[in-house]
Amino acid sequence: MFSRLIDLARERKLVPRMSDTERQALEAGTVWADGELFSGKPDFRRLLQDAEPRLSEAERAFLDGPVEEVCRRVDTWQLGRDRNLPEDVWAYLESEGFFGLAIPEQWGGRGFSALALSTVFGKLASHSLPLSAIVLIPNSVGPGELLLEYGTEEQQAYFLPRLARGEEIPCFALTEPEAGSDAASITSSGEVFQREDGELAVRLQWEKRYITLAPHATLLGLAFRLRDPDDLLGRGTEPGITVALVATDLPGVEIGRRHDPMGIPFPNGPTRGHDVVIPVDRLLGGPEHAGKGWRMLMEALSGGRAISLPAQSVGGAKKLARIAGAYASVRRQFGAPIGRFEGVQEPLARIAGTTYLMEAARTVTCAALDAGHRPAVLSAVVKYQQTELLRSLVLDTMDILGGAAICRGPSNPLGDGYRAAPIGITVEGANILTRTLIVFGQGALRCHPHTLREVRALTDGDPRELRRALFGHAFFFLRNLLRGFWLGLTRGVLVRSPAGGPTARYFRKLSWASARFAVLTDLALLGLGAKLKFRQKLSGRFADALSWMYLGFCALARFETDGRREEDLPLMRWAAETSLARVQEAFEGIAKNFEGPVIGPLLRTVGRLSLRINPLGAGPSDRLGARAAKVLLQPGPQRDRLTADVYVPGEDDPALGRLERAFRLTAEAAATPEDEELARRAAEARREAIQVDEYSPEEYFGTEDRFGRDPEGSKEAPAQIPVPVKV
Repeated sequence: MFSRLIDLARERKLVPRMSDTERQALEAGTVWADGELFSGKPDFRRLLQDAEPRLSEAERAFLDGPVEEVCRRVDTWQLGRDRNLPEDVWAYLESEGFFGLAIPEQWGGRGFSALALSTVFGKLASHSLPLSAIVLIPNSVGPGELLLEYGTEEQQAYFLPRLARGEEIPCFALTEPEAGSDAASITSSGEVFQREDGELAVRLQWEKRYITLAPHATLLGLAFRLRDPDDLLGRGTEPGITVALVATDLPGVEIGRRHDPMGIPFPNGPTRGHDVVIPVDRLLGGPEHAGKGWRMLMEALSGGRAISLPAQSVGGAKKLARIAGAYASVRRQFGAPIGRFEGVQEPLARIAGTTYLMEAARTVTCAALDAGHRPAVLSAVVKYQQTELLRSLVLDTMDILGGAAICRGPSNPLGDGYRAAPIGITVEGANILTRTLIVFGQGALRCHPHTLREVRALTDGDPRELRRALFGHAFFFLRNLLRGFWLGLTRGVLVRSPAGGPTARYFRKLSWASARFAVLTDLALLGLGAKLKFRQKLSGRFADALSWMYLGFCALARFETDGRREEDLPLMRWAAETSLARVQEAFEGIAKNFEGPVIGPLLRTVGRLSLRINPLGAGPSDRLGARAAKVLLQPGPQRDRLTADVYVPGEDDPALGRLERAFRLTAEAAATPEDEELARRAAEARREAIQVDEYSPEEYFGTEDRFGRDPEGSKEAPAQIPVPVKV
């Protein structure tokens, strides 16, 4: 019977066809909270044990010392005009070991945890995205990490100390004109041949673009397709995708040209190679790792993607929270601070609550990485969600600042952030494809407890294993169907929560959501089978449901690990209720658009009606939003904790520093209304804080180029903005 079922599935193409690269991507990393959420019966108590973040004393000292100092040394407005970090800043980064944060101490690095790396990247990004990018690349997915995991002893001993000292500046060359999100389709090539002296070598040809740090790199981590026509390596004539370590000073290497991503001056550019020859011992991991490059990359991304861009996004969100709250407090209209207006409180609530949520996702995910997990699906979730959430917060903050946000100059605290927001959306996997192809497409096979077993059994033609997998899947579906019905009937109130107090009801609702998600997933797999791979609108909604269940869990976990602070209740509740509402929205979208001859009509009618009658949540109330917004409108320890590890410049800074001074003085004057001198100083500080920059005709039109430099080549800055004007 099951043998016939295998034949039938193959005839009707019900088994999703997987290439070797897809199979390797599926098998990369581990399953953690994503598997629990797919199960329909998540063990939140176990997950909480892995969700408590901790920095060491050395990591904290580095953040409060060298990271603070290097931020202080970078003038972001001048950097935008010079288009490069000053030489003394490059030297400081090298001397303080910024390029070896992820390299173990035995190789001369600092051996920092994932949480520490994330916090460093975020703090740097809160001040300067170019500075953060320069530090991030050597410590993220690229030659350093790959050498640690796969390098030979000789490669590690030679390269890792040099990378840690900054003697080698690495970059990773993967993306090509015809291979972006579909990176497995790269066409860069290498061919094995035997030199005249009998040694084996590889002749490389490549064309890469969008490569961060390429203009400064001395060492390329190059991904290419390896051919070995004479099977000299003994791994076949087409070993496949391979990674090599290529010095940029070799003949045939073209490097140094630049892209200009949204005018943000971080070093990014193309690199090309023509007939570049390297010995085979420069293949990463040695000749025995020829053809294993794609697995290497997928394993590295399964953890690394959860650190870099999410960290930068959270650093940006924290800075936006400080800017928006301070400006809404000092900017007055109609005789009152605009932060008192409900129309302004609405975006302020989103900024405060979302910042709390994003930091929760960052710290919980990094804690899981430091506990030894490598959740590939959740790495994609946090990369996608954190960068999208940051983009929405940038727009909210722009709306609050109004004219002060659109006039460029050293007084504008937001302009660079607005231009930079789309960059994170684009890199390390475009968000559109991450949402519609990776999160649920990979998750439904890798994180579901039975589907991968079934696919393997069908692919391998194993009727006995198929029988076991199908019976297990049938029991799993029936259990979740009954569980989902019972939880819906009781609205989840009878489910055991891993914690008491204010988070308990939200944990119960997440359990209910997980049961619904598991049932809908199985219905999609049953009704659509291999076609689900091409129903990307539907899989995108499943991805949204999974993402927001995970984000909701992170918010609850953060509240618990922070010690259940009473003052954080509005933020936790706002984050949890927003998450549940987004899950509910995703479920309704799935039901409304589900296809199939029998299941489709049922879900579009009865299923959709039941979801609306008995929703998981409807989002936070206006009253709760006002309480969340209030956190940003007054200085104090709660605002500082919400925006911890963000760089706050001194009060002489013309943008955020000046705004922070006005915010502080305004609060002090409000607390002591009898102090007339303080009231005068506060009023003057508010007036200064809301000024914008203006330029003379000579400055604006022709005596300097568009980056503010003299056309003859001088890097002298133009005269400081002479007269600030009020908008």
